[in-house]
Amino acid sequence: MEEMFASGPETGHENSGVSGPLLIPMRFVWPYGGRRVFLSGSFTRWSEHIRMSPMEGCPTVFQVIYSLSPGYHQFKFFVDGEWRHDEHQPFVNGNYGVVNTVFIAREPDIVPSSPETPGRSNMDVDDVFIRSEPVTTISDADLEVSRHRIAAFLSRHTAYELLPESGEVIALDVNIAVKQAFHILHEQGIPVAPLWDSSKSQFVGVLSALDFILILRELGNHGSNLTEEELETHTISAWKEGKVHLSRQIDGNARSYPRHLVHAGPYDSLKDVAVKILKSKVAMVPITHSSSQDGSFSQLLHLATLSEILKCICRHFKHSSSSLPILQQPICSIPLGTWVPKIGESNGRPLAMVRPSASLGAALSLLIQAEVSSIPIVDENDSLLDIYSRSDITALAKDKAYAQIHLDKMSIHQALQLGQDANSFNGQRCQMCLRSDTLHKVMERLANPGARRLVIVEAGSKRVEGIISLSDVFKFLLGV
Repeated sequence: MEEMFASGPETGHENSGVSGPLLIPMRFVWPYGGRRVFLSGSFTRWSEHIRMSPMEGCPTVFQVIYSLSPGYHQFKFFVDGEWRHDEHQPFVNGNYGVVNTVFIAREPDIVPSSPETPGRSNMDVDDVFIRSEPVTTISDADLEVSRHRIAAFLSRHTAYELLPESGEVIALDVNIAVKQAFHILHEQGIPVAPLWDSSKSQFVGVLSALDFILILRELGNHGSNLTEEELETHTISAWKEGKVHLSRQIDGNARSYPRHLVHAGPYDSLKDVAVKILKSKVAMVPITHSSSQDGSFSQLLHLATLSEILKCICRHFKHSSSSLPILQQPICSIPLGTWVPKIGESNGRPLAMVRPSASLGAALSLLIQAEVSSIPIVDENDSLLDIYSRSDITALAKDKAYAQIHLDKMSIHQALQLGQDANSFNGQRCQMCLRSDTLHKVMERLANPGARRLVIVEAGSKRVEGIISLSDVFKFLLGV
């Protein structure tokens, strides 16, 4: 994933957005006051002063997020007309006097996941450099109490409670053409559908947006055995047979995707269902019921999601939130989600972001290699514009757009417009939160249908500070 990463302001590299260098957003903080504070360094050739903004609620603390390339960098702060360095950060004597330093390691196999220590930003005064005003953190005892009560609730309730009174669940026959299947996904507005094999009288798997991404990449591969003509008649069954070999080629590490269907029964506990979703890294689990021991002639009852289970938790503890001390904690104070790393955080894992001009092909590669379901789309100031998710790929099924485009020549902006009005590229699809929001507030937002992740933004500027997914919340709540 080195060819696509977050790009900030120009740092001396060519930055067209389509195939730019790997850039990692980092947070610089000056916590010692001043009226006007700027940042400058080797990454701007010392010729540009980057204005820093005071933190909300603490005008003496200034910060800015700036994207750097991997390697060694020097920097200083220009405070009220005077060059200063931070004695609490690494510093050396250089050509520009005493300067602070930072080294950013190149990480070729970055998997954005919950870091051990969350990043910080400007919603509250809790930066690592402000040691006199730390954020109140929850005790280990309160954390265990909260986790125990949530796990006990989920263990007492079953998947049967998720079944709606009425409704329909769409399933696909493995013998229909892949092209037809993705038209159905697009028209029905669903990212995934279970697969039924009539010869076995069983549900045998699912077809998801990831399948479409892999197919489009294969179509764009000059050495591929799959052609556009074959896609017209290529069945889901035939695609699944060749998927293991293809995924090994793409991953380059002989990893194969699970070929068995991950499912649950109506009387499985909600905790078991949630753990199955987390461990299988899937968006949903089919709830099926069969009266035969071999699982044949099973009935598809529902597609269970983490969002539904989270809604059950929020509803149950709505009037007794005090029994869960962790719910009132701000998300910045707990190890939850993926955050923009702070300067000096050598173990921080960068957050993947792209520009609207980035190529669709590079973005799809990032989605697969980083094993994430979405990527924030940002402007030159890393302010949130929109978000590109795996499920957005089904828009290419409209009017056979997949047969008329080249992944490396179409931008993400253009790809999103296929499924939207031309003027809707304005972030309206993005679900956002602030770093000062409580876990309870974040959980309530994620419990809404269709909300699979929240982008953490800075108030006012909407600079991206992190991202929290449903799976992040459940991994934290269940301690898995």
